[in-house]
Amino acid sequence: MAENSDRPAKKRRGAGKPFQKGQSGNPGGRPKEIREIKELARQHTTAAISTLVRSLRAKSETARVVAANSILDRGYGKAAQHIELDAGDELIRRLNEAMKRNGGS
Repeated sequence: MAENSDRPAKKRRGAGKPFQKGQSGNPGGRPKEIREIKELARQHTTAAISTLVRSLRAKSETARVVAANSILDRGYGKAAQHIELDAGDELIRRLNEAMKRNGGS
């Protein structure tokens, strides 16, 4: 059922674009509390790493593996996760249609 209204129709911005150009989706920025918690945690980095190193000598194999992984993750970054995706014909068709609508090749 169509509505009769004196108001002009709002222009839809499209998927993924709810904000006007130049308008932030997060105008206040990151909450201050999160910065404070991160700073408090970073003050204990040396003790935390020391605990992980001591855990490398734990009796439990699980504790040793967790400690080793934690140390390696912090020193070298977590290993890349490879994801295999079978998108299927329907998704590919929709992506091609979207590209055509938006002036893509």
